[in-house]
Amino acid sequence: MVELLKVHGSQNCFFILDQTKLNQELNDDELIALAQQMTSKGNGLLGGADGVLVVNKPVREGATAQMRVINADGSEASMCGNGLRTVARYVAERDGVTSFKVDTMNASLQVRQQPDLASNVPAFAVEISPVRFNKEALPYDHLGHDRLLDTPVPELLPGFRFSGIAVPNPHLISFVDEEGFQELGPLGEWLNGENPYFADGVNVNFAHILGHNQIFVKTFERGVGFTNACGTGMSATSLAYALIHPDKADFNQPITVFNPGGMVRTILHHENHRYWIELIGNATFTHKIEVSEDALHNANVTDKNTTVEETGEQTAYLNFVHQLDKPNF
Repeated sequence: MVELLKVHGSQNCFFILDQTKLNQELNDDELIALAQQMTSKGNGLLGGADGVLVVNKPVREGATAQMRVINADGSEASMCGNGLRTVARYVAERDGVTSFKVDTMNASLQVRQQPDLASNVPAFAVEISPVRFNKEALPYDHLGHDRLLDTPVPELLPGFRFSGIAVPNPHLISFVDEEGFQELGPLGEWLNGENPYFADGVNVNFAHILGHNQIFVKTFERGVGFTNACGTGMSATSLAYALIHPDKADFNQPITVFNPGGMVRTILHHENHRYWIELIGNATFTHKIEVSEDALHNANVTDKNTTVEETGEQTAYLNFVHQLDKPNF
């Protein structure tokens, strides 16, 4: 039998699969089929999830593990900040370490354990990088600009201004009033379907400024749709916030980022002519799942062939969220 975990960062939910524990690793086709089957919101395990986080042996010198992110639709994301926090906790507990590097698609990223956010709400900090602004990094075309930074883009929405930042996941960001959030779903669906501008789709983030070093972010995630939170989206939006509104956001100081699923903090850094972001938030394990390895290879992980144990951490996390003075748009 194999143990899986259902986990979340800001209620951005995933299953963790540690392939180093398997007799035979799943191939890419098997991983895609498993992610599509397990994460289905209609008939997936435990109500589904936003993706599967695959833990492998490291592929770069100096790293402790590798994380791959298979989205609910079977596509692969280059990074996932909320997911990385949960993988960081898993590897920390597995290997007895508190500060180390995890390989992602494009980089080895530093992670480190943090003090609990509240009783039974573990937290980790993860590095979000590299950061790029050029249109090839997102990519987009036919918008008349080589870079978007608080730029009017009438091709997308009249009256809205957009920033484009890859971290390395591509993010389109707009700061809006409360009514502006109504446009997020239609824009996200269009830009992640057939459209003339973002051929590979794009994560779309709408943000509302709450105060100094404080914002709310809601994300339509490429390959997923609406999520409770998107770690790289909140990180990219925090950077756009500081660049566009330097009087309202500070580098090297915590920025509080509320989201539909809770709250994280980001810290913006600019060192040696490069930007990077530290994302700090919960790493919650909600369920432990036992299943046969054959069921994984055959993409047949259901309530009927698994043994599930609740951890009790979700209750603690919800208690933490309920005490927040959190807006919701």
